[in-house]
Amino acid sequence: MRRLLSVLALTGCVLTSVPTMVLAQGQGFVLFSGVKRENQLPFRLDFGGQTNSVDRYILRIPAQNMKLAAAQFAVTYPNYYKGRFDTKNIEVRVRGKKVPLSEVKWNRESGLIEIFPEEPVPAGSRVELVFSNVRNPAFGGTYYFNCQILSPGDLPLLRYIGSWILTIS
Repeated sequence: MRRLLSVLALTGCVLTSVPTMVLAQGQGFVLFSGVKRENQLPFRLDFGGQTNSVDRYILRIPAQNMKLAAAQFAVTYPNYYKGRFDTKNIEVRVRGKKVPLSEVKWNRESGLIEIFPEEPVPAGSRVELVFSNVRNPAFGGTYYFNCQILSPGDLPLLRYIGSWILTIS
């Protein structure tokens, strides 16, 4: 009897903590995404990723993924993502410090956001792309945001860094 009560108490604690963990909206658990584990980038949705609401996306690039310096960040997203971005409220943080930007361009038709830091971001840096004042789409879904960089002095060719797999519900 005592064992049964302790199992029930433990189960109750676990079940009541699940909604709190779900609201945090972190990396998430993805079984079959088509993206290699080492290419899945961490992220955070500050306000829970609710449909048709304003949110802040913190899209992280770990230092081990930044093998080259970056003169430009290009974030692509699928054509079925119908959210809106505020280009005046996009910033880049390197090791927690805000980096001045020369320009941010949003091409809605091709699903591309281009971010140009004033100075190239050094290789091996921990980077966060912070998209504030984002209007989430009216309908939920899973959206693959892909990150590419353009290295300074390199061929004008974007190099794939990884993907953020965002879920809006």
